[in-house]
Amino acid sequence: MKEMTYSEAIRDGMRVEMQRDPNVFIWGEDVAKFGGCFGVTGNLFAEFPGRVLDTPISETAIVGAAVGAAAAGLRPIAEIMFVDFMGVCMDELFNQAAKMHYMFGGKAKIPMVLRTPCGAGMGAAAQHSQSMEAWFTHIPGVKTVMPSTPADAKGLMAAAIRDDNPVMYIEHKQLLGVKGDVPEGEYIIPLGKADIKKAGSDVTIVAWSWMVQKALAAAEALAEEGINAEVLDPRTLIPLDTESILQSVGKTGKLVIVHEAVKTSGFGGEIAAIVAEEGMDLLDGPIKRVAMPFAPIPFSPALEGTVIPSEEKIIAAVKSLF
Repeated sequence: MKEMTYSEAIRDGMRVEMQRDPNVFIWGEDVAKFGGCFGVTGNLFAEFPGRVLDTPISETAIVGAAVGAAAAGLRPIAEIMFVDFMGVCMDELFNQAAKMHYMFGGKAKIPMVLRTPCGAGMGAAAQHSQSMEAWFTHIPGVKTVMPSTPADAKGLMAAAIRDDNPVMYIEHKQLLGVKGDVPEGEYIIPLGKADIKKAGSDVTIVAWSWMVQKALAAAEALAEEGINAEVLDPRTLIPLDTESILQSVGKTGKLVIVHEAVKTSGFGGEIAAIVAEEGMDLLDGPIKRVAMPFAPIPFSPALEGTVIPSEEKIIAAVKSLF
């Protein structure tokens, strides 16, 4: 084990896979000598000459060319500087990358990773602060990964690179400096396997990305009041580990879902529907969701702080079930 930041763990995951497979390469805006907008690609430009490439400022070109490279047998890691910019290149993702394997009768594979940062809390305003994961979970053929810890960030990166399908790898800006122990060398966490970040018996809190940290803080506070919360991190939204969620709800009888994205049509609604359809008899109360209101994210730090799901909001949702 080695202590790394979340950012360093992502970079280490890419480094190990680039050492292992010469077909893996990185491209995007400012990812080379500059090291990425948030420094995630770091010095990989020097370590892998000709395999970490700057692109024009064109999300359409970045993703479209990655689709072509993947179809031709390479394994691109394409970076879109903010998830908010994915709308510029959605056709390349949902009409091309996601459908080519099916439309070519299984003969074409598109093994590409789209890295992109999400999330609020930095005063970056409405066009640079969103959590848009629900967009991608609605596209058959695309997998969606949202790690919450440095170890998960590395293990899921390796799995995403090795996968033969397009994978959205969404990293949260607030987590980039978070430190944790990370296995050295090759390390893989299978896609579609949830993780219990804290075991508990009284209520299940399902959260992902930055919200896992908030849920753990809320669980610690709840423990002081005699409520033993279990925190479950799906880690990947597509494929979703439905079995682990149902097992946890079966143990606790209560479910609170926490995500930073807007509540309306957020992925929490999908999880709630699955539990209602497949495990209604496991519940002894209503399902609660804690999420962003249906509004743009304010630029003002004071206003921004009121819309981001907080420890206090999670605690209130849990207490409402007792």
